Parts: sequence; C-alpha cells; structure tokens
Amino acid sequence: KPELFRAWVGEKGFIGRLAFIGIIVFQIVIAIVPGEPFEIAAGYTFGVIEGTVLCIIGQVIGSALVFLFVRYCGRHAVELFFPREKIESLKFLKNTKRLNILVFILFFIPGTPKDIMCYFVGLTKMKLADWLMITAIARIPSVITSTVGGDALGVGKFGFAVIVFVFTGMISVCGILVYRYICKRQNRNDA
Repeated sequence: KPELFRAWVGEKGFIGRLAFIGIIVFQIVIAIVPGEPFEIAAGYTFGVIEGTVLCIIGQVIGSALVFLFVRYCGRHAVELFFPREKIESLKFLKNTKRLNILVFILFFIPGTPKDIMCYFVGLTKMKLADWLMITAIARIPSVITSTVGGDALGVGKFGFAVIVFVFTGMISVCGILVYRYICKRQNRNDA
C-alpha cells in the first residue's frame, strides 16, 4: 500500500532522504541509467514538492561531480564512455557566445539526454557556477512532470497519473525532435 510505504520512508527521516539524494547522484554519474523512474519514485514517496527538491539537489551534486571529473581528466575520460564521433557531433558546444543559453534550452526541454550531456558540458569553457545554475533551474519542468505523476500514483489517482505520463511522453518526443533540430542547425552554422 502506498500509505504504508510513505510512512516507512517517513520513519527513516533525514537518512532516507540522504540515501535518495545519493541514488540520484549515482544515476547522474552513470548516465546510461534513466532518471525518470527515480523522479517518479520521488513523487510517489515524498510528494511533488519534497520529491522535486530532493531530485534537484541530487542532480546538481551529480552534475557538479561529472563536470569536475571531466574538467580534471579531460576528453579522454569522456571517450571512455562515449565514442569520439558522438563528441565531435556536438560542435555547437564550442560556441562560447551562445553556450549557456543553448545548454539551458536543451536542459529545459523534457526528453533531451541531460545526463549524457553533463559529460559534454565539462569539455566546454562554461564556468562551474553557470553550470550549476543551469542544471538546477532548467531541469525543473522535467522533474516536476515526473514527480506529479509519481505523487498521483502514490495517492491512488491512477487516471490522472496516466494523463500526466502520456502528456509528458508527448512533450518528450517533441523535446527529442527539437534537440535533434538544434544540434543539426548549430552544427551546420558552426561548421
């Protein structure tokens, strides 16, 4: 029962929340692990507001760790996880004039591969403070849609949860198409 699970998590207090943040950090660092199920679990377990806050905290910490890892180890570290062709395909990230706004837009759109992009942003000239601000703010819409759906599941509003997930899925498909368009357009312009 959802109420019993929420009560059990509530009993764990700060340690339970800290453990959940750690799971989100792990999910960001291991970029191939999808984040949405954890965001849905956050809404289910902690509700919309607390679940969103916990997800954002974990995402900021994880994004900072990936960014600093890449800055310290360089391109070779990224090539351990991603093929050189994939790195080369994101030429627009070298555009320092529009870098912050482009990364913000790509992170704001649900459905874009945010966790994978964390590795690529570390290769740019973006400042850590700018990166932390972007990752904290731009991820909010995507996280909220997941936590709202998870919370609806947790309180037994299954019809509403389905509507939220279908709507989010449609936005995500549009987001992926916009992401591909932006990447192609910027790479064409920067070539």
